Amino acid sequence: MNIRVTQLVLFLGIMFCDYSGAEEPPTAQSPKVDESLQALLKQFPQADANKDGVLTREEARDYRQKILAQRAVEIKPTLTDAKYGPAERNVFDFYQAASTRPTPLVINIHGGGFVGGNKAVAPGVLKMYLDAGISLASIHYRFVDGKDVLFPAPQQDGALAVQYLRSRAKELNIDPKRVACFGGSAGAGISMWIGFHDELADPNSDDPVRRESTRIQAVGTFGGQGTYDPIQIKELIGGRAWEHPSIFKVYGITTAEELLHPTASRQKLYDECSAVTHLTPDDPPLYMVYSEADGPLPADARPGQGIHHPNFGRQLTKKMDELGIENVYVYTPDAKGRNVNAEMLAFFQKQFEKVKD
Repeated sequence: MNIRVTQLVLFLGIMFCDYSGAEEPPTAQSPKVDESLQALLKQFPQADANKDGVLTREEARDYRQKILAQRAVEIKPTLTDAKYGPAERNVFDFYQAASTRPTPLVINIHGGGFVGGNKAVAPGVLKMYLDAGISLASIHYRFVDGKDVLFPAPQQDGALAVQYLRSRAKELNIDPKRVACFGGSAGAGISMWIGFHDELADPNSDDPVRRESTRIQAVGTFGGQGTYDPIQIKELIGGRAWEHPSIFKVYGITTAEELLHPTASRQKLYDECSAVTHLTPDDPPLYMVYSEADGPLPADARPGQGIHHPNFGRQLTKKMDELGIENVYVYTPDAKGRNVNAEMLAFFQKQFEKVKD
């Protein structure tokens, strides 16, 4: 890959807070055009998909994904679009690390507001894990539609993927005792939900997959939300972050009145779908990265602005510190020169080393 294309990939990764290959779709209120994108258009006219002379955020994102996919061809999956469950999007790619002994497994869960995104893994990240002797799986999960597929379907899919991969541990040469999940945005929320939720295995199930454990050894997140309770988000972040379109869609709600004044059953659902409410002292360590602007949101904040705010991380750190759970909080503007992906990998390795054979 030439230097100019590499610069585009890095720039757009920063612009979209994408350090893990996960993405967040633009909201209806997001600016469609900005000066930086138009400057890039001059260097990369092929990114202008509709040839209208204006590079939108969607076109830039799609072009970046195309580049990443081209780079990913260098490392072919051991398994592609393998099924782990009954739904159409219950599929995963698996990259097996070369080893004569069972390897640890890290599962990548993509972002996208629970309505978009895909399981493509940044090639550099993929190579880093494989070189470290860690196998990697990357999953799809059901998208919410505001009607038939709602919370906690994506979280349940993530947990099922963990169970399925464990059920094939011998065949895939992975160690079921050394499993971690990581992801950005929605994928971060799913990863934390899996990590902090009580055991979901059903020892009496007729399905051997469902008898497998959902408990994991470590969690990594980029821009993760520990809560999807709009009332908590409003208090924690301020502004209009709680009005992100996906918050309405995941619960099948259309009005702010319903969202902020839930029935008892809906409040119970808010709690069930928020990872932070499940934290107990026996939960796995967390490495979390935030990059969105810090501080109070502006008075003219758009609906959904601040949905990756560092205050989500501070909430998690406070709760985990109280429970004595190891956690690392990184705010990237204060971490210049650090490779957060490499640090997360080292964090996972540290947790895997604690597991007894």
